Amino acid sequence: MFGALTEKFQEMFSSLTGKKSLTEDNIADAVRQVRLALLDADVNYAVASNFVKRVKEKALGASVLKSVAPGQQFIHVVHEELVALMGSQEAVLELKGSPTVILLCGLQGSGKTTQCAKLASHLKKKYSQQRTLLVACDLQRPAAVDQLKKLASQIEVPVFSIEGEKNPVRVAKEALNKAKNEGFDVLLVDTAGRLHIDEQLMQELEQVKQVLNPHEILFVASAATGQDAVKTAVEFDARMNITGSILTMLDGSARAGAAISIREVTNKPLKFEGIGEKIDDLQPFNPHSMADRILGMGDVINLVRKAQETFDQKESEDLEKKILKAAFTYEDYLKQMSMVKKMGSLKGLLKMIPGMSALEGMDIDEKEFSRMEAMISSMTSDERKEKVELIPSRRRRIADGSGVKIDDVNRMVKGFKRLKQFCKEMPQLKQQLSKKGGKLPFPGKMPWGF
Repeated sequence: MFGALTEKFQEMFSSLTGKKSLTEDNIADAVRQVRLALLDADVNYAVASNFVKRVKEKALGASVLKSVAPGQQFIHVVHEELVALMGSQEAVLELKGSPTVILLCGLQGSGKTTQCAKLASHLKKKYSQQRTLLVACDLQRPAAVDQLKKLASQIEVPVFSIEGEKNPVRVAKEALNKAKNEGFDVLLVDTAGRLHIDEQLMQELEQVKQVLNPHEILFVASAATGQDAVKTAVEFDARMNITGSILTMLDGSARAGAAISIREVTNKPLKFEGIGEKIDDLQPFNPHSMADRILGMGDVINLVRKAQETFDQKESEDLEKKILKAAFTYEDYLKQMSMVKKMGSLKGLLKMIPGMSALEGMDIDEKEFSRMEAMISSMTSDERKEKVELIPSRRRRIADGSGVKIDDVNRMVKGFKRLKQFCKEMPQLKQQLSKKGGKLPFPGKMPWGF
């Protein structure tokens, strides 16, 4: 996502490294590079122009801090303005009414049906007590209803449709009656993709809106459509008065900059972003998180969010205590690996850590977790709890049971011991470094043996 844009920003920030101060000349050169980077990423021209104007004014007016390098000052200004551009705060869905009605609209091919199911999955996880009813009002595209039903079956959410019906207004009306009569909390409506210049289809969409009186009207914008997404968002807002947008295909498009222009142009919040193809790959749009990612600063906000959703708080606290005392066992190690795997791919998670954006092209062996899980699972209960020593004969049995070589088992045991030793030394290292004002060094090789 934003690979080229991130790279250009980092090159530009590097050019300021070594400068003694921010001057009118080096700021002018930097903002020129910012403008080119944004336009190359297909950010709306007017949005890019206003953005660099604000950055220049702020950078020139910034107080000079002796403790902060000029490059870092400029990065801070750019980051603040990116956050402001995308809405400053994380927007929330307005869940009110009985039921809350959410209508999705947009162009053909923007991914409305998929996002509809993803949003249902998100609501089900976040509000487990609330019941959602999906409504199949995309009656233009062949198999759209079947697609919605198939996706909904994965998350066990019901879909309302009328066999053979061609009028989405009637489907919407009957779905609303069903939701009210059967006590559904949320009515989530998928509609057909349409061009804003297609007057007949736009009138049809307005009729659906009139019947449902939705609390939320979300415009689904695909980054792959570039500037057309921005223009269309403006037209849909004029006709439908959208309440926000869902951004899709940000991960696979060099034109993703157009999508982040939508908030500035429509003055309506960005509420969600699609981050992959799986049914769970939807997350609330957070301006700070997106600004961090664009500038190559990782994504701590969503990393923490994933951890909170995946890890049991008590188990995490117990494990933290064991780690601080270096008292964790192979059994704890196995539980931790299982939890990390639930959060997503190792490569994806590492990229969310600040400073790890360079891992984009790095070959990370995702199978390493599986091999280590297999080895620990092949241990006896006493071995996993470290009640017995892993002598050579036991290691051979573990290798045979997990389908790996004895060298793999030896390497894992060595890495595990190294990790425990590292944790034992952590308090002393922190104490020594705090006296010297330094940072905790990290071994060249990951202590857990990756």
